[in-house]
Amino acid sequence: MSKILMITGDFVEDYENMVPFQTLMACGHLVDAVCPGKSAGDTIKTAIHDFEGDQTYTEKPGHNFTLNATFAEVSAESYDGLYIPGGRAPEYLRLNSDVIALVQAFFAADKPVSSICHGPQLLAAAGVLEGKQVSAYPACEPEIKLAGASYVSVGMDEAITDGKLVTGPAWPAHPALLSQFMALL
Repeated sequence: MSKILMITGDFVEDYENMVPFQTLMACGHLVDAVCPGKSAGDTIKTAIHDFEGDQTYTEKPGHNFTLNATFAEVSAESYDGLYIPGGRAPEYLRLNSDVIALVQAFFAADKPVSSICHGPQLLAAAGVLEGKQVSAYPACEPEIKLAGASYVSVGMDEAITDGKLVTGPAWPAHPALLSQFMALL
């Protein structure tokens, strides 16, 4: 059983937060979900993103998700891996220096990291993507390239692994992304 940290926040994509959280636990892993400025028992709001034929995804209100750990009490040393969901949360989480330091610590320790959709925005801001092959939601391609990584366009239901980093473009990639991540754990 591995212990995994999930860094999340308000308006995270609902499926990209809840499905991996529950799946990893169902497979025997321990998952601590944290958000800066919040404690265990606090909730975050989620958003549901869907692909309905428009030029981009649509967004609808999701569910409230209860955090089960306190951000101020976590450290990379206590975990075997890191999971970063997408949605709008990575957009503002990447502005938090404590979040950036935590992400960098996982990479410095060469621990498995998985990120989906807009999650790689946070990895790009942390400066940990140099030389990596990375997938993400297509709108994140410029940031991936500016971070020194190669953006890899895969099907929405596919994921890629580069070393100990697993990335995918959106929630339809969960089966591929989670199986690749668990193989690294």
